[in-house]
Amino acid sequence: MHEERRQPVDNSPPAPDLVQRGKFQLDAEIRIPETWLLQLDETRKDNTESLAARKAYSDMLQSRRGLLATLQKHR
Repeated sequence: MHEERRQPVDNSPPAPDLVQRGKFQLDAEIRIPETWLLQLDETRKDNTESLAARKAYSDMLQSRRGLLATLQKHR
């Protein structure tokens, strides 16, 4: 019978350099959908493709901002 092996959960805070690199990466990833959303503002508001893209980019932006907020707690 297969026995499940679990590693103990490490609740120690992440290394400061890892947190800093993560913040830097997320900042870069946030700028991309922000730019795309600004470009979409120049399109017609009733264009179905633009509306779908706007929704996807907004969701992406919200996700990245949430991750960044979580990392900000590890100062």
